[in-house]
Amino acid sequence: MSLLQLFIIATLQGFTEWLPISSSAHVLLASGYFGLEGRDELLINAVSNLGTLAAMLLYFRKDVASAVIGGFELAAAPVTRKPLSPGARLALCILVATPFALVVAALYEKVLPPGIQDALRSAYTVAGSTIVFGALLWWADARGARDRTEADMTVGHAILIGATQAIAAIIPGTSRSGITMTAARALGYERAEAARFSMLIGAPILAAAGLYGALGLMDAPAGGLVTLQDGMIVAGVAFITGLASIAALMAILRRMSFLPFVIYRFALGIALILTTPALGLF
Repeated sequence: MSLLQLFIIATLQGFTEWLPISSSAHVLLASGYFGLEGRDELLINAVSNLGTLAAMLLYFRKDVASAVIGGFELAAAPVTRKPLSPGARLALCILVATPFALVVAALYEKVLPPGIQDALRSAYTVAGSTIVFGALLWWADARGARDRTEADMTVGHAILIGATQAIAAIIPGTSRSGITMTAARALGYERAEAARFSMLIGAPILAAAGLYGALGLMDAPAGGLVTLQDGMIVAGVAFITGLASIAALMAILRRMSFLPFVIYRFALGIALILTTPALGLF
């Protein structure tokens, strides 16, 4: 692939990963336009997550450090029997939010026939999920003022929010960040808190996806359409745009609702339905 094509894909991935508008949908569509399909598209999409993950770890470095230190405290809790600190509680919530989505993602890759996977990654599936899950975000956000924070997070809430990531793992257009923010808002969490927790619990999923993509590109045949070097370029650009995206999202949510993202999702979904036959993307 050309550097320009890689730059466009990486910019889309980085800027849309943390916004509730589905990075996988945007990368899938851009890749399809450039003729990057099937396993090549899946791998380049996956490895780009390393860049957006690094951006999140840097932006929320204080929370990440607190969770890492809290993880050691959590491991020692059965012996010390001390009440968990906020960092240990955050580590616990991140841990319990992860397994279900990882299992579903693994089953998707190993069990579903390629034909069903291709159908799930079609432009019409992306369009439908973009609209449907946009409507759910609108509903959850408009139910009324809610002000729960991380201090109110329970293990049950963390499991429920984390489990929704499984849907995004198999249906492009859902938006992993979008559906977890939707779940958090439906459970009563303040907008910025919902976004922050959504990003933090996404770390294990993004790390697994990024590692999968990197290993897949390492094993790619010589002369293939994409290489590991291409993947590292995409991850690097995604890191820069991802950092800008996180800062923009947090600033927006402190001032307004999710409505601009909902409107964008509706517009994108309708545009895909109307233009896909003419463009012949899928």
